[in-house]
Amino acid sequence: MLSSLQRAKDFEALDQQHFDVLIIGGGITGAGIALDASSRGLSNVLFEKQDFAAGTSSRSTKLIHGGLRYLKQLEIGLVREVGQERALLHRNAPHIVQPKQMLLPIIKEGSLGKTSTAFGLYVYDWLANVDDDERRTMHEKNEVMEMEPLLREDIIQAGGRYWEYQTDDARLTIEVLKTAISLGSHAFNYTEITDFLYNDDNKIIGAKIYDHIHQKAIVVYAQHIVNAAGPWVDTVRRKDDIVKGKRLHLTKGVHIVVPYNRLPLREAVYFDVQDGRMIFAIPRRKTTYIGTTDTFYPTNLSIEKPEVSLQDVEYLLKATNEMFPSTNLQIEDIVSSWVGLRPLIHEDGKSPSELSRKDEIFISSKGLISIAGGKLTGFRKMAERTIDVVVKQRYKQNKTPISTSATEDLKLSGGNFKNPEDIPNYITDLSNTYSQLQITEQQIHDLVYKYGTNTPHIIEIYQELLPKNTKLSTTQRLLLAELHYSIRHEMVTNLSDFLIRRTARLYFERETIEETYFLLLDELAKQLQWNKKQKLQYLREFEQEYQAVLSFIPQQA
Repeated sequence: MLSSLQRAKDFEALDQQHFDVLIIGGGITGAGIALDASSRGLSNVLFEKQDFAAGTSSRSTKLIHGGLRYLKQLEIGLVREVGQERALLHRNAPHIVQPKQMLLPIIKEGSLGKTSTAFGLYVYDWLANVDDDERRTMHEKNEVMEMEPLLREDIIQAGGRYWEYQTDDARLTIEVLKTAISLGSHAFNYTEITDFLYNDDNKIIGAKIYDHIHQKAIVVYAQHIVNAAGPWVDTVRRKDDIVKGKRLHLTKGVHIVVPYNRLPLREAVYFDVQDGRMIFAIPRRKTTYIGTTDTFYPTNLSIEKPEVSLQDVEYLLKATNEMFPSTNLQIEDIVSSWVGLRPLIHEDGKSPSELSRKDEIFISSKGLISIAGGKLTGFRKMAERTIDVVVKQRYKQNKTPISTSATEDLKLSGGNFKNPEDIPNYITDLSNTYSQLQITEQQIHDLVYKYGTNTPHIIEIYQELLPKNTKLSTTQRLLLAELHYSIRHEMVTNLSDFLIRRTARLYFERETIEETYFLLLDELAKQLQWNKKQKLQYLREFEQEYQAVLSFIPQQA
C-alpha cells in the first residue's frame, strides 16, 4: 500500500526494474492513468515530484460538474462526456462525490435569459442522462427569492435549479491512487524525473528518478512513458525534446473561503458577474467558498507556488457583494484561500474563459506520450484514452492483444457501498458498534465522508492508540488515528500532506489547526524518525502554507 513507513525501501527496490508504463505526475490525471493501466493488467509505476494532488488537483472548485457554461461554447461532446461521468463517480465513490443542488439566478441584463436558461438546462440534463429526480426545474422570481433570500431582489427575474456533485478533489485523487495500488500499481510522491533514457534508435526507454526525501536516485525502465504532469507538461516535454506546435496555456483560478455565518446561503448559487463570467458560492459545513477567477498566468511565475493576488480577492468580494448585498463581505472575513492553475491548450486570440477544456494527447518523435487539458470530472475518460494509445502501440510493436478499460464499474477505495443511499445507515451502524468508545455520531459522519468504508481501519487505530494517549481528548485521539492511517495507507510525509491534501483542514477548518499541529508534528517526527533539523524544516514549510492562505500579494506582472 501507500505506506510512508516502507517508502524508502520500496523506492530503492524499483532500481533497474522494468514496467509496461511509467507515469509522470500524481494528480488526478496521473492517478487515473495508473488505475486504468492496472485494470488492464499493465504493470506501472507513478512518480510525483511534490505530494500527490499538490498542484491543480487540490486547487479546483471541488465540483464534479458537467460544465454548464461549455454549452455556450458549443462543446457538446465535452458536456455529454463529463456530465455522464458525474453519476458514475457518485456511484463508485459516494463518500466523496455527493449530489449538490445548484440555484442559477436569471438577472436583468445578465448573460442568461429565461428561455435560453430553460433550454440550456434541458439540454444539459439530456446530454448527461440525468435521472428524473435530479432534472432541472424553472422558477419565478418569488420562488427564487424564497429559495435564497440573500439574493439581490431588484435584479432577479427568475431562476433555474439543477444538480451538480460536490467533492474533495485531493481525496478523490488519493482514493483513485489507492485503488490502483490495490490492483498492482506503484506510486511515490516527492520523486522527480531528472533525465530520460534512450536506446540506440533514440527512443525513450526509461528515466532517472530522484527521491527528494531520502536523497536517493534510481533508474527505472518502461516500454511506454506517459507525461501527465498537469501545468508541468511542457516542462517535462522539454526534457525530451523541443516543444513544437501545440503548447500549454496556463490560466489561474482563485477561491476564497468565508465563515458560513457571513454568507449563510440556503443552497449553492451559480451567478452572473458583470464581466460576463459566472461564479460559484457554495456552502461547505461551517464555511462558504467562492470562486473562481479565470485569468492568464504568466510563464515567468512559479508553477509550484502560485499566489493569490489582492486584485483576485477584490474581484471575488465585489462580485459576491453585488449579488448578495446585505452580506457586505470584507477582506477581513476571509478565513482561507487557494489558487489553482488550469493546464489548457493554447489557442491564438482566445481569452482564458474561451479556451477549450478538452484534453489532447501529444506523442513526441522519441515516443514520450503527453496528455494535457481536460477537467477534473473527465479524468477517467482521459485515462482511458491515454492507455488506449499505449495498448495500440503495444499491438503494433509485438501483437500484444488489445485490452479495454475496466474502470467504469470499479468501486474506488472507500466506496464499497451497494448504493449511495446506504451511507446514512452505515454511519448509524458504526456509531452503535463503537458507542463504548465515546466517539460521537457526528465524528463518525465526518470520517465516513472522508474515508468511506475505510473508516473502521481508523477506529481500530484509535483503539490501538487509546492506552498510550489517555490524557488526550477523543477529538485529539481521533486526529492522531487519522494521521496514523494516512501515514500507513496514504503516504503522508509531512504536516502539509495531512492538513491540506488528505483532510482539507487548512482550507475549511483553519481555526482548529493552531491548537493541534504541534501534536501532529511530534507524532510525525516519532513515526518517520525525523531528526531535529528535519522536524524544524517541515514545521517551517507548513507554517509558510498556514500563512499563505491569508497572504494576498499586489497584482502580479
